[in-house]
Amino acid sequence: MAVWQGRSKRKITGGRYKPYRKRRKYEMGREPTETRVSDEEKNKIIRVRGGNYKVRLVLAKYANVTDPKTNVTKKVKIISVLENKANPHYVRRNIITKGCIINTEIGKALVTSRPGQDGVVNAILLE
Repeated sequence: MAVWQGRSKRKITGGRYKPYRKRRKYEMGREPTETRVSDEEKNKIIRVRGGNYKVRLVLAKYANVTDPKTNVTKKVKIISVLENKANPHYVRRNIITKGCIINTEIGKALVTSRPGQDGVVNAILLE
């Protein structure tokens, strides 16, 4: 199944746009990678427009957590997702997105990276 990100078929007034061409491959999007907390790490490498690559993190076990006071970064184990503003149902399913709060071995942390696009979980330790 493809996700198309072309122009809308409707104007803001409710009128219809007449299609002046068919769909283009560069207008195509993809389903979001819902990165889950797991006991193992799993990546998926995807070729994107321009021949570049994105690393999608499918399953996450560790996070790089930075302590803002000491400015030291540690690789720690993720226990669970505590809060997710993107979707409240993601907490129950342990899905990590940017801006969510995770529970780690050293405490609560705010996720600053996009695991579905960067392939890594970076976070800042909260007090």
